Amino acid sequence: MSSYPNQHLAAILPKQGGPLEITYRPTPAPGPNDLLINVKAIAINPVDWEQRHHGVTIAAYPAIIGSDIAGYVEAVGSNVPADAPQVGARVAAFAPSYLFGCAPDYGAFQERVIVPASFVTPIPDTLKFNEATLLPLGVLTAWAGFYQAGIAFGTKYTPADKKGVLIWGGSSSVGSNAIQIAKSFGFKVYVTASVKHHSYLSTLGADRLFDYKDPNVVDNIVRAVKEDGVVIQVGYDAVGQLKECQQILQKTKAEGPARLASAVPLTEDSPKAEGVVVKFVEAEGDATKIQELIHFVYRIWLKEKLEKGEYSPSPRMHIVEGGLKALNSALDEWKKGVSAVKIVVEVS
Repeated sequence: MSSYPNQHLAAILPKQGGPLEITYRPTPAPGPNDLLINVKAIAINPVDWEQRHHGVTIAAYPAIIGSDIAGYVEAVGSNVPADAPQVGARVAAFAPSYLFGCAPDYGAFQERVIVPASFVTPIPDTLKFNEATLLPLGVLTAWAGFYQAGIAFGTKYTPADKKGVLIWGGSSSVGSNAIQIAKSFGFKVYVTASVKHHSYLSTLGADRLFDYKDPNVVDNIVRAVKEDGVVIQVGYDAVGQLKECQQILQKTKAEGPARLASAVPLTEDSPKAEGVVVKFVEAEGDATKIQELIHFVYRIWLKEKLEKGEYSPSPRMHIVEGGLKALNSALDEWKKGVSAVKIVVEVS
């Protein structure tokens, strides 16, 4: 354990619809398997606005929302293993507010946050906190989609395997991370995005890029896949274009069903296609498998990639000045629409 203040500033959500209110609250001690993180940067995710506006996953008010943080470890629980980040370590972390009904201790929108030790990855000194906060939820969501689509830990294809992947919405947070993760598997990566983002996404590992606004985009992708002699059995819809993704997978898959991960929740009206299994990327299901995935992604895979300089926080960063007081305006700015950037608030 380490000494830390007995109170800190937090952006409390007092009721559904907000706005967030800045106030002091008691600083909690970490549980046996937890870390206390001193927060230096927070990134905004779509679920944050949904929580503030619609009360999604909130069990009771007042609540504290938010998922992406970076900072340093200030205190360590009694059962945290020695190979986990210790006091003083610089880290990025997934603040699991929506897994715990937005209980105040676990929400990102405050100066100090309780996080399970397995939800934390150490970051190199060369990575700034405002860059590192782009990582946690985007990386985990992208990895979870591939995992649910049957991609196992340690998967590695070679060009001779002729394995491709479709990523629709490559400039989004999930999409840009999915590009990098897919590339690490050895896939040939086919990506849709606005033309203005193609150059940037190619630096992340996109092999073939297509304008999603092109009315012939489905045919163009299928033609390219056939020309390359590649099979696409896995896709990732990061933005909610199931129909187009399904059409492409039907025409580019081999025998057996193709699998499509959807970052957007499915409904009864969601399109269906023969030979394509669609699954919403979520934290529900086998708790043991979920914990295994989280531990692998943060404590093993991402840690190694960052140490080797083989992973870039993505998409680009847009800072909203003003610290915790800026979180309301940051959420409002996200709602107005951003493209190929993730909004970040720095905490003093």
